[in-house]
Amino acid sequence: MNNWGWIFGALCLLLAGAVVLISRRKARRIMDTLDAMLTDAMEGTFRESTFDESMLSALETRFAHYLSASVVSAQNVTEEKDRIKTLISDISHQTKTPIANLLLYTELLQEEGLSPEARAYTLALHAQAEKLRFLIDALVKLSRLENGIIALHPEHCPLSPVLQQAEQQFANRAAEKGLVLTVNPTDDTACFDPKWTAEALCNLVDNAIKYTQRGGVTISVTPYEMFVRVDVADTGMGIPEEEQSKIFSRFYRSGPDPRQEGVGIGLYLAREILRTQKDYPKVASQVGKGSVFSMFLSR
Repeated sequence: MNNWGWIFGALCLLLAGAVVLISRRKARRIMDTLDAMLTDAMEGTFRESTFDESMLSALETRFAHYLSASVVSAQNVTEEKDRIKTLISDISHQTKTPIANLLLYTELLQEEGLSPEARAYTLALHAQAEKLRFLIDALVKLSRLENGIIALHPEHCPLSPVLQQAEQQFANRAAEKGLVLTVNPTDDTACFDPKWTAEALCNLVDNAIKYTQRGGVTISVTPYEMFVRVDVADTGMGIPEEEQSKIFSRFYRSGPDPRQEGVGIGLYLAREILRTQKDYPKVASQVGKGSVFSMFLSR
């Protein structure tokens, strides 16, 4: 009897071991299948297959349905981005010629013997056409940034060429307003995309000149261990403290003065450029004393 007990116990152990082994193999097969599904999904080659509906394999089927839906969703996102890209290109292309013609004809009209009143209207029309051109260009750039159509490529670069570019672009405009544009020399470097960081800096300088009536604008660089701060300081009207948190919002304009020519997009574009390359802007301001807009760039 004892021998039969031992034999029965041994058989039970063997059976239990076989069940465990089969379960492990089945679980391993399912894990291998799930792993293959994930690999195919990441490579964009996933296609749903047919699985049996056992208790464990049901997980494979549900996971396959989920991945199929994810693949379709990713395809829809890609197609939507392609449509947006096409739309942006069409808008950019179709508006360039009409706006260029508006600017050309208003410039030609200014050369004619117009009455003072007609000349004032022509100058106003020219200014509005310039504003429209800037707005469309800025919105196209923003859309491309926000939809990932434009990729920034930060690299270690000297800051001096970016500052010089801003100086060359805005020196005459500042002089026309009777302002002094000062660029302090620097030998510092940082990690940034040269083209788009220059765009962000020029937007800050453009904003400073717009809202400064006397005095000047100064561009300077302050190095730190982990980052570099680029400051654009003006002697303009300043920004109330309660508005400073909104100043980088889309289409936000500080102050009630309708004579200011801004459209409220330049600072937002600068913020998006910096955010895309994992940097950020900041503003410090006092009403009546001016503002300092800063770009913090990684080393």
